[in-house]
Amino acid sequence: MNLYIYSELAPPKQHYLEAKLPANVTAYFHSNATEEESKTAFAQAEVIFGNPPSHWFSSIHPPLKFWQLDSAGFDQYKQLEVKAMVSNMGDFFADACAETMVGGILAFYRGIPTLLKLQQEKSWQAKKVRFTLELLGQKSAIVLGAGTIGKAVKRMLEAFGTRVKMTARQNPAAEIHSREALFQHLPQTDIIINTLPGNLDKYVSEDFLLKMKKGSVYANVGRGNTTDEKALIAALQSGHLAGAVLDVTQQEPLPQESPLWRMDNVILTQHTGGGQAQETEGKIDRFLSNLHLFLAGQAVVDQVDLSQGY
Repeated sequence: MNLYIYSELAPPKQHYLEAKLPANVTAYFHSNATEEESKTAFAQAEVIFGNPPSHWFSSIHPPLKFWQLDSAGFDQYKQLEVKAMVSNMGDFFADACAETMVGGILAFYRGIPTLLKLQQEKSWQAKKVRFTLELLGQKSAIVLGAGTIGKAVKRMLEAFGTRVKMTARQNPAAEIHSREALFQHLPQTDIIINTLPGNLDKYVSEDFLLKMKKGSVYANVGRGNTTDEKALIAALQSGHLAGAVLDVTQQEPLPQESPLWRMDNVILTQHTGGGQAQETEGKIDRFLSNLHLFLAGQAVVDQVDLSQGY
């Protein structure tokens, strides 16, 4: 069986994967060849691990049977019609993304960015900073989206005492099920955390941001295109929003000329939200577990429908 791997794996990680493969599976690594050589191998793939370019599928039709994405989101593939079993990473990144969002929000309320800047300046301003600090446990929050990341964010915030609601059109875990109902809650909510997929372009619009409570905080670990970034910058510059914690931006890497780089009330985590020390091994182990299930004729974990985009 031909396995095609479109994931940047260093040689030690390649060896780690190959050592655990069934004997009848031959691995081909995209990173070890030219693009043309890689496309030739892709055309013969019965199993794929990773996220190859979506446009390849328009001209190349591999005899694909099982595809393990190495991401949770996959909106770039929602137009594809693939006659194969497809699985994503499920909840693999959920706790890491949630910790990044909660850590950023907590840092904002406890003045950590300001204190770090003062530390670099060797400036002791304890009395001035002390009375600007706020408690996360006294805040209310809405999480946009009730998937694995949204649920993890809610669980962690509630541990601090934060009052949390989630939004989703149909998910019964959510308390808010329409944009109209959400807009009624925005003026009374201190924190909005975005975990939305990319198919909801500019869901957080200018109207949305202006409807938010004055002095509230916006956080995004979903997709950069789900936020009207120009409107967000304006809301931050005007003081309507107190701050933002952004793991994702509309364009990545963030352009040097973006005002977000220079704003003291913005924490940029540079799309590291899902990162963790053993991330690569974890992805490989998740793939291998599903591969063994597939080869045994059993249901794989976290099977997805590409047309949904998330």
